[in-house]
Amino acid sequence: MRIPKSHPRYASLVRRERLVRAWKDGTVVPEGLIAHGRGEAFDYLLGEESSAPALVAEKAAAAALLRAKRPVISVNGNVAALAAREVVRLARAIPARIEVNLFHRTPARVRRIVRRLEAAGAEAVLGTRPDARIPGLESKRALSDRDGIFTADVVLVPLEDGDRAEALAAMGKTVISVDLNPLSRTSQRATIPVVDELTRALANIRKFVGELQDAPGEAARMLRAYDKAGNLGATYSFLEWRLKVLRRRARPTRTRTRRRSPHA
Repeated sequence: MRIPKSHPRYASLVRRERLVRAWKDGTVVPEGLIAHGRGEAFDYLLGEESSAPALVAEKAAAAALLRAKRPVISVNGNVAALAAREVVRLARAIPARIEVNLFHRTPARVRRIVRRLEAAGAEAVLGTRPDARIPGLESKRALSDRDGIFTADVVLVPLEDGDRAEALAAMGKTVISVDLNPLSRTSQRATIPVVDELTRALANIRKFVGELQDAPGEAARMLRAYDKAGNLGATYSFLEWRLKVLRRRARPTRTRTRRRSPHA
């Protein structure tokens, strides 16, 4: 389907088309389509742009990834379909390993996602031969690579992944999440929850990585200053402000009528 660039929802429709094509080729599962729609609803509330609290969290995420000894970016079907190129660019900038980790896991699906990442320029993608298990998880998300997520000190887990975010945090890892829902378990359990749309978030984190690479002192200061509770609170305040703005826009315009004189 050709989507005209003049369409007011062009970017959103392009993302949907990518997901549908990826569902047809087996990269994305139907549950992933549902998850995307749920997140997109929050993006409408956010005004479909990166909020000030999101930018603060993204800069903190960049600082954590740069200061990590073993950073890993986790990829699922939706991430591969929507942002394979952005993932590869960020991994190179840090640098970090990339690992495929799935809830709805089959060997064929893992291979499809790896091929999609390789087509975007990724090398030595982990996850095809998991040799470790994340403790506390019973699903196939527990399967991990000992050279990747299992021994990572900082893990970027884009999109909804609350159970694994909680399990990784329990292992003592710094968990950076990307989830448009600030109320999700992912956002609540992550060390640095980024409440933003995936492609915007990855691009912003990469930009901050570039800015902080030559300023290690600034990266350390950013991490000391970052306050998860305060940042999520600022996100809630931003959403509250957005709802007030939308409510004002929705009010009907009242036409004032002149009162007629009783002597007219």
